[in-house]
This record gives sequence, structure tokens and C-alpha cells, in this order.
Amino acid sequence: MVRTYEYQEGKLHVVFGLTEENRIRLLHYSAAPYDPDRPAEPANYYLEGYQFAALNFSGLNRPYEKQGSMYVCTEPGTSMTFAGLTETRTKEGRLVTIVQEDAATGARVETCLQFFDGLSTARFVNTVTNIGTQTQTLEYLGSFSLLGLEKEGIQDADRKMRLYIPHNSWQKELSWQCMTFAELGLPQNQPHNFARTSKTIEFTNTGNWSAKDYLPMGYIENTEADTGLFFQIEHDGSWHWEVGMQNSHFYLNVSGPTEVQSHFSKQLEPGDSFTAVPVSAGVSDADISDAMGELTEYRRRIRRPNADDRALPVIFNDYMNCLFGDPTAQKEKPLIDAAAAAGCEYFVIDAGWYAPGEWWAGVGEWQECLERFPNGLREICDYARSKGLVPGVWVEPEVMGIHCRLADSVPDDWFFLRHGKRVFDRSRYQLDYRNPEVTAHMNAVVDRLVQDCGVGYFKFDYNIEPGIGTELHADSFGDGLLAHERAYLAWLDGLFAKYPDLVIENCSSGGLRMDYALLSRCSIQSTSDQEDYVQYSTIAANVPTGVTSEQAAVWSYPLKQGDPEEAVFNMVNALLCRIHQSGHLAEISPERFALVQEGISYYKTIRHDIAVSVPFWPLGLAHTADPWVALAVRTGEKAYLAVWRRNTAVNGAGSDFAEIPLGKLWKDRNTAELHVRLAYPEKALKEHCTYSYTGSSALLTVHFTQTCMARIFEIS
Repeated sequence: MVRTYEYQEGKLHVVFGLTEENRIRLLHYSAAPYDPDRPAEPANYYLEGYQFAALNFSGLNRPYEKQGSMYVCTEPGTSMTFAGLTETRTKEGRLVTIVQEDAATGARVETCLQFFDGLSTARFVNTVTNIGTQTQTLEYLGSFSLLGLEKEGIQDADRKMRLYIPHNSWQKELSWQCMTFAELGLPQNQPHNFARTSKTIEFTNTGNWSAKDYLPMGYIENTEADTGLFFQIEHDGSWHWEVGMQNSHFYLNVSGPTEVQSHFSKQLEPGDSFTAVPVSAGVSDADISDAMGELTEYRRRIRRPNADDRALPVIFNDYMNCLFGDPTAQKEKPLIDAAAAAGCEYFVIDAGWYAPGEWWAGVGEWQECLERFPNGLREICDYARSKGLVPGVWVEPEVMGIHCRLADSVPDDWFFLRHGKRVFDRSRYQLDYRNPEVTAHMNAVVDRLVQDCGVGYFKFDYNIEPGIGTELHADSFGDGLLAHERAYLAWLDGLFAKYPDLVIENCSSGGLRMDYALLSRCSIQSTSDQEDYVQYSTIAANVPTGVTSEQAAVWSYPLKQGDPEEAVFNMVNALLCRIHQSGHLAEISPERFALVQEGISYYKTIRHDIAVSVPFWPLGLAHTADPWVALAVRTGEKAYLAVWRRNTAVNGAGSDFAEIPLGKLWKDRNTAELHVRLAYPEKALKEHCTYSYTGSSALLTVHFTQTCMARIFEIS
């Protein structure tokens, strides 16, 4: 190396190296300090490897050996030479800007690496500009690339490397799995210096539901070196990431849409630029709690400042296990009375307020239905406000039903088009937010509901998947999709600029668009449409992996016919996140209603801590078949621990007892001095729960006498 550029922020150590061939490479990105002698490698490693800005143009040979469709040895990515590095400061911290150029193609790539003061996470943004004289077709621009995932330590990757996979799907969100590289089909089977393989471990999303199969993130750990690497794709559409092998090292490549996976390509005329989707990457100890704690702090730093995520008001929504999209004025008033009596602070009228009868294929105009609300929607909103509740409504702003009258009168350029036809899914057309007439229409809808009805909360849902994109005004289907998604984000920015105190919940059939392009703007995220409160506990326990606790809307919906333990279980699901209260509160027994009241009252005493907490999983991340599950959220002085017992047909017989290790709850505290108390429910149902804490072993032992129950403990 001619020279190195070394940076440290928090636990993060970053090293770039400049080669004798004037090529700059990312040599190190880890929680461990850089060791230039390990591994010792021949100089030609740096010709093709250690790129951090992979770039493919059409029609170019890739001069170095690669196998399959992996995104290594890209061209002109590999051929680019160093053109400058500058360091400045922003309000967030140090900003490093690296420029590379390729004379043959005229490609100029600018990488902006934003550090955040005090955090172990940084954000990468790559922009390619055609400074040449010929048109170039962009097939791939990576967002983050790192070679040498396994290079710390002496064990082979099969022993020490773990990949955490964030599976996500409807009613089964946040279902993580941990596997070795070898278990995923990528063993370290060729030890010589230039080993390659055609196999990659790939995860892809194609379409507008960014989290329909996986969350747009991942976590990799090296158990021998005690280091972890996590990353987050901050995009609301198509993305791709892969782990593979190059020159006997394992690499990670992360990007937005690609040509192979996402039907994306972009023509770059001379002077044109294209910016890849942002990707953040951070480091931690080899501990999922430590990694997600670091990521939680970063997510708070990039989020739009707003009062909602500081105050954490309690929301009642009339949908789940309640009205299920069939609201009327007559049904809403008793629910408003009950929600106010329970201690809720927002009241949201969910789907169905805009149409009589079956409404699914007719949405799009968002006019109140007088058959449901004879005196108008304003009457119900005013009634909610008279009870101290801020009113809200459900809207699906990116779709228009195929039977909506407006859909027949507007031109095709309001919608996604493929092969000359409107794109639709589940009886809805996909609106195109690049069209100013579309945004004007939705601005008028929001203005009317805010100004005429006094709405202070919107649940923005999204229940279709329009696929690879649109051909209209685009170089490719994926190009049209990406441009629409960026236009939609710009529209949200405009709404918040006009209505800074408006609360907007991001929902996509629950948690199918749980990403930090949207969540850096929206203050709250629907986590699931799961209707089974026992199964919901798995999602609730894993929520802080995908979204900060104070942004995570978790349902609590006591059933009409249920027992007190069922009501408590529902409340525990939501108490360490954002309470999304529902259920027929006006019709449940006084005993169970009192447990809801107690839960909400207790929540109001701890929500200031939830808003600044980080997560801890004393039993590991939750899985559906686990008979016992636990989640703690902690501050510097106090922790709140949710414990669930789920001895059901799914989970097996299990035991009445669970031992919960608390030794790693605070790494700098004497565990013998911890104090544990049962916090919710505080007095009711005491005969069902006993517990003891042993300081010498840092073990909390709990005994739950019922086969399906949950509790909240406070630890100080």
C-alpha cells in the first residue's frame, strides 16, 4: 500500500488503502482494530478485490475471473482509479468523500461515507456520473461492499461465522433464523489463495413491498473474534444482498435494484448522474442484543424529529378483532367511550369509512360514506375530541380500486403501465407518484380530512404488490419503480413540512414495508395483522430488530370471550412498544377491562424510558415453537422485562418454570445488586406467578402456573 486512511468512531474501525496502481480499496470495517499483517496477502489481491463501490456498465468485459452472477469484479468498478479523498463535517459527524474515475468509460463514482458522532454505524451513498462522451447503460451500482468477513481469527469460516436471516411475511413478521455459512451451502472448501465458487447466499426483494420476504437488513457475526457486522438498506422497494467467496475470502455486497434480480437498468447520457440507495453498516460484539442496540441508536439519529416518538401516546384502532373494516357511527361511539375510559389518547377509524358494503375494489376517492356516518365523519371526529382523543382515519394512498369511479375518468399515466396495460393487483391499480396530478389528488384528500374533519392521525396502508415496476417515462421497469418510490418519499416530506405534528403510521398489510426509508419519516410502524395474540408474542418479542420500540405499533386486543390471563397476555405484547389498543372494550367483563386500564396506566409511567431504551434478549430471539420467550428494554438505570409462557399445541408441553439469565443485561453492573419486582399486573392474579432472583448466578427464576400467560418485571 502507498498509504492508508484510518478512521474510528465508537467501536467502528475503518481502513482504506491506496495501492501502487492508484486504486483505493476498503481493507477493514470491523469492531476489531486493524491488523495489517493478518491476513498476509499477495499484492494482486488488491487489483480485483476490496472494492467498496461495485459498478457494472453494459457491454464491458470483466477482466478478472468470477463465477455465476455474483457482483464481484464488476466493470468499470474494478478499473476505476483514485481521484481524491476529502474530509468535512456535517451536523451528524465526519463525512468522508472518495472519488474514483475510469477514463475509458467516463465513469466517475463519488462515495459519501457519513460517520455519526459516538455511534458505531456509518452510512454509504454512492453516486455515479457519466463524465465521458458516450451514453452508458447502468446495470448495477452497489451501495456497500466488504471483502474479508472472516479474516479476523484463525478458525475457518465453517466454525466461527454466523448469518442471521430476517425472514418476514404476512402475520409472521420478524422471524429470524441463525445459520452458519456452511449450513447455507457456502462452506470454506478451498483454502488456497485464489479460491472461488459460483455459489452465493442471496436475499432479494423485487417490488414495492420492501419487506414481504425478508426485512431489508442483516447481521453477521464472527464468534471467534467476538465481532458483529449489521447493515440496513434504507429503501422502500427493490434491493439485493449477497454473501459469497472471492479469493478465499467471504464478501458481502448490498445494493438497491439490479438488472438481473429487479429488471433495473438506467441510461446515463453524458453529464447524467445516478445515486444508489443508502445503506448503513455498523459493528458490535458478536451478540445480537449488542448489534440491535447499536442499530437502535442509529435509527433514532436518522429519524425525522417528532413529538410522537418522544411522548408515545396510546392509540386505539377499531380494526383488529373488533370492527374489522365495518365501522358505523353507531358502533364507534361506544368504542370511543370505552377507549377514553381505558386511557387511550388517539382513536383511529380503520378501513371502511368511505363506502357502503363491500369496499375493497372501489377505494380511491376517500369521501365519507353517509350510509355509515349519516351526520358525516366530522361528527365522530368531534365526538372523539370531546372525550379527549385525537381522531385518525385509515387511507391507502398509493392505490385506486378498479371499480373506483375516478379510475375511469383519469388518464393511464396516473398508473403503473406494463406492455401498454395498467398494472393491478388484488383489484387495485398502482398509482404513480411521479405524476403531479396524482400527488395533487392525494394532497387534496389529506387537506380535506385534516382541515374539515380535524384528523390528526393517518394510518397509511398498502395492500398490493405491483411487481417489477412501470414502463412509462422510464429506461426499464425497475427504473420506473425506483423513481416512483423516491417521488412517494418526497410527497411524504411535503406532508410533514405542511403538517409537522401530523402522525402518520406506516402500514403494508402489517409489517411488509418495514424499512428506514419510510421509518425515517413516519413516526410509527404497523408490525403485523396477526390475529392470534399468542402467536403475536413472537413478533412483539422480536420487534426491536426491525424498528425502534417507540415506533413499533403492537396490537392489544382482548377477546369478547376470554379470561383475565388472556387480557394480560394481550397487554404484555404491547407494553414495551407502542400500544395499539383494539378489541370490543365496551363489551368485555369489568375485571378484564380493569386489567386493560391498569396496563395503559402503567405504560404511561414507563414510556419515557421506552423512548430511549435499547433491547436485550436474555433467552435469544424468539421463535414460534419456543415455549418461553423474553424481551427486555433497558436504559442506563432500569430495565423492563416481558416474559411469555406459550405451552400450546404448537409449542409443546414445556415446563412451569423458566430460568432467565440477566448477567449481560448491563455489562458494567454488579448483578448481585439487581432488584427485580413484578410490575404488571401488580396485584391481580398473583397466585399464578411466583419468582425469585439469585444475584450470584444472575438468574431470574419464574413460575407461571397457567399454560399461556405473560408478565412484566422491572429490574433496577
